[in-house]
Parts: sequence; C-alpha cells; structure tokens
Amino acid sequence: MKKRNKKTFSIIRIIITVLALILISGVGAVTVATKVNTVDITLADGYTIKVLTNKKNVSEILKQNNILVGKDEKVTPTETEDITDTKSIVISNKSKQEIQVAKVSEAEVESSLDSLLEAYDSVVEKIEVVKEEIPFETIKKDISNGASSKKNKVIQEGKNGIKEVTYKVKYQNETEIKRTKISEKVIKKPVNKIVQVRSNVTSSRSTDTERTSSSSDSKNSSVKIFKVTAYCSCAKCCGKSTGRTASGTRATAGRTVAASSQYKFGTKLSINGKTYVVEDRGGAIKGNRIDIYMSSHSQALAWGVKYLPVKVVD
Repeated sequence: MKKRNKKTFSIIRIIITVLALILISGVGAVTVATKVNTVDITLADGYTIKVLTNKKNVSEILKQNNILVGKDEKVTPTETEDITDTKSIVISNKSKQEIQVAKVSEAEVESSLDSLLEAYDSVVEKIEVVKEEIPFETIKKDISNGASSKKNKVIQEGKNGIKEVTYKVKYQNETEIKRTKISEKVIKKPVNKIVQVRSNVTSSRSTDTERTSSSSDSKNSSVKIFKVTAYCSCAKCCGKSTGRTASGTRATAGRTVAASSQYKFGTKLSINGKTYVVEDRGGAIKGNRIDIYMSSHSQALAWGVKYLPVKVVD
C-alpha cells in the first residue's frame, strides 16, 4: 500500500514539473514575441525622459509611466493615436501656442493694414482749372466766278479763342494716372480766318484793283471797290430789333444798305450790278465800307466779307 502511494506521488510530481516547464516556456515565448520600444517623452516644462514600453498607443504609454495630461496641455501625437516612427511624445502648453499664433496673426494683420494705408495715401485727387486755346478755322470764299487765273487775299486774320477747362486729376506718387474733364467755359470765342478767292485781274497802271479803280486817271471815276458786308435787324447786328433805319424807313432786304455820310439818304448805288438805296448808317460803316441789309442773321453771316465794285446811279 505504501509503495503504491509513493508511486502515485512521484507521477504527480512529474506532471507538475512538466506543467511548470510548459508554463515557463510559454511566458518566454510571449516575452520574445512582444517588441519593446524606447520612447522619448517631452514634458510641458521642456524636460525629456526615456521609457521602455511594449505599448504603442500614446494614452497607454503615458498611463504605464504614470504621466497625467493637464486640461491646458496638448499631446502630440494625440492620446488616441499610436506613436510614430520618431518614437516620441511631446506634451506642450496650449495657452503658449495660442498666444504665439495670435501674435503671428496680429503681425500679419498690421502688415496688411500698413500696406493698404500706404497704397491709399499714395493716391491724391485734385481739381485743376486750366486755360486752353480754341483753334480758329480758315474759311475760303470764292468770288472768282470761274476765272482761270485766281489769287487769294486774306480779308480777316484768324485768332485763337480761349476756354477755361476744369479737370479732376488723380496722382499716385506725384505721377498723374487719370484725368477727367468735368466742365468747360468759353472765355473768348475764336475769330475765323477768312480768305477770299478772286480773279487775278492785271492792269498796266497797277496790279491793285482797288487803287486802279479809285485813281483819278480811271476811265470811270465813279466806280470804286468797296468792302461790302451784311447785317440784319437783330440786336447782335444793330443793338436793337425794331427794323427801323437811321433815315426812318423800314429796312428791306434787296433794297436797304448802310453807307457812310459821304452818301446822302436816298442815294442809289449799283453794287455788283444790282441797285440798292442808302437808308441807314452804322458806327463801323466808314469810308469805302457798305453794309447790305439781309432778312436773317444766318444770311448775313453767309454773306461774309466781299470786295465789290460800287457805282452811284444818277
């Protein structure tokens, strides 16, 4: 009986030993299979510690090393992530990072604002009033009646007018970048240059038709060359608009002319082959100057200035 008990006890010891060896082998295999990493953990105060761990999750590594993360602290990578190839965990202060970001943003805003203000200040707008010339026009009046030989005579010199122009001008860095006309006002109207085209008449006595016709040795001493203009009964021409002449008659187109006092009222004058009656005077009508009455101001302007032969009709 005792021998059987000893034998049974020996078998049990063998079984326990075998189980212990199997358990020890399994633990060793698990240890070998689990990889251990060295991780650098940088705390919020800048201090760095090295730890050995078989964990990959950031939260588990911190918990394994009894490291608590404050509410105002930030972990990189985040606690829900695994460690990266750098095998490092950084704990930083949130408020410091936010202050730095705010400072950078504030500096960028100030820089942008300064740029905008600089660009705005460099553009200046001014109102400028300048005087400019109005060029005159040259008008030609042909009274040559188709003559083959012609010559030009200036009977009125041209003069430029003047206008006052208001501009709105923009300058950038003292350089003009835009000019806009706002208004303009004519101060002095231009005087057109009038050139008369006439037949080129030659004379053995003189090349000047006017002097030849008026000279004492002319074949017909009663024929003279006059400067002939035109007028109407408007206020611009007469200073009044009654239509009454200086002789008291009513001015009539095709009949009435204004002449100097060398001709009495009622004197008949043949002007370029047509007969008129002296019924009016004029402040500018002096010497060899005659004004022919027209029914409208436009007709008077269209007549212009002509040099024509004038003869007293007996």
